[in-house]
Amino acid sequence: MKRFFLLGTLAVMLFSCKDDFDDNIKPTEKNDNLIVQDFIWQGLNTYYLWQENVPELADNRFATTLSQTHLGNPKYATFLKNHPDPEKFFYSLLHQYKKIDRFSYIVDDYTELERDFQGISLSSGMNFGLTTYGSSDGVLGFVRYILPNSDAQAQGIERGDIFIGIDGQPLNLNNYRALLFNDKPSMSFEVYRIESQIIENKPVNRIVPTGKVVTLNKTEIKENPIHKHQVITLANGEKVGYLMYNQFVGSDEANQALNNVFGQFKNENIQHFILDLRYNGGGSVQTATYLASMITGQFTGKVFAKERWNKKLQKVMEERRSTDNLFTDKIVLNNNHSESINSLNLNKIYIITSNGTASASELIINGLKPHIKVIQVGDITVGKNQGSVTLYDIIDKQGTRNPKHKWAMQPLVLKIENSLGQGDYTSGITPDISIEEDLSKMGQLGQSSDPLLKKVLDHLTGSGKPQPEMPQMPVKPFANSKSFNPIANEMYLEVNPLNTK
Repeated sequence: MKRFFLLGTLAVMLFSCKDDFDDNIKPTEKNDNLIVQDFIWQGLNTYYLWQENVPELADNRFATTLSQTHLGNPKYATFLKNHPDPEKFFYSLLHQYKKIDRFSYIVDDYTELERDFQGISLSSGMNFGLTTYGSSDGVLGFVRYILPNSDAQAQGIERGDIFIGIDGQPLNLNNYRALLFNDKPSMSFEVYRIESQIIENKPVNRIVPTGKVVTLNKTEIKENPIHKHQVITLANGEKVGYLMYNQFVGSDEANQALNNVFGQFKNENIQHFILDLRYNGGGSVQTATYLASMITGQFTGKVFAKERWNKKLQKVMEERRSTDNLFTDKIVLNNNHSESINSLNLNKIYIITSNGTASASELIINGLKPHIKVIQVGDITVGKNQGSVTLYDIIDKQGTRNPKHKWAMQPLVLKIENSLGQGDYTSGITPDISIEEDLSKMGQLGQSSDPLLKKVLDHLTGSGKPQPEMPQMPVKPFANSKSFNPIANEMYLEVNPLNTK
């Protein structure tokens, strides 16, 4: 896969920073118990976006020159020995973790990480959001969408279904992670629905049981990031393309499938386009660039996004490859062939967002704004303007991964801006038209019964009410079914190795 070949190339660059001294270290000086800690420190020292802000990552922390920082250096080796837990060591080196750096992470098995990037996971096929309810710490889960050919679909679970307990235990803020995000092969719950009732001559929405109890089994599922696409014909005959896109998967297969959808939109001669990113936590920067190029087409060769690495790497990266991501008219495939992009040449786009829209999704919004009119509808986004790369422990210039462990890091390594140098949206991107999903009327995705899509169509046709419609049960989830997946809210970098010097 191109991404891992690339990241191996970047890791070879990391190795090349060390190879001038590694040859001088005697084998007896190598400590196998410290190889993971050494990999962590060396990788963060080289790539980490905030390297200069972390004293423990300073080039001269253990020696006068960086080339003297190796396992043969007693001061450095002792420092590593004092941090026997690789995971804790990694997070101790981050810059104000959870406050400034909210998204860097490390895994002890990169094979699982690679599968996550391809959209492969063990799942029942039920994508859900979580919110609090009542005056206590109770947690309510609501179904956002169902994956086709999954157990959730087979069991008849639908968008808008609600659950308040798992395996007989009521959900609350203290136990929801243990009950929902675990390695168990199945989970059971009673299905609830919202029911409108008249109480004291006033309409009231209540959560009521349906009497249906289901047990959902997890199986290996490869989620199609293109959840829904269709053409909507307006009353005046104009055509609107609608795409719900849920992850920027960077594989050839996924990029070509996305391009095929735009080929259909192009053949239908759509005049308007709605991109639904409300459930999209991000993904590949390259795929985001392709998508932006499909939406437009008139800006080939112009800057879509700019990368800003740490001070140590910015010049190096500029010398090795362009740090500008350009609009393009071709998708580059792993076999060094290319495919022409199906472009719509649009000058305006509607983008639906939520408080879970992040990373590469936000890049689409910010990157398109200098070029076309972007009308954002929904909720304020997450606010992640940083990108990462996967770092493996590479042991030679050929990119061989260390066979003694499977640890890999996904540290933040760059900030990303649009062509105007704008990228300061760590507090999120505020919508032009605000509307939250409503538990009392979730509607069907891709249909006008979905309040968010209806809001866009009303704005597009000028048929909306002058005053905003207030949801009866507005919901702002604090977590969702992908929140504790390592790649949630991810924006990772891919570069064609052919362009790397």
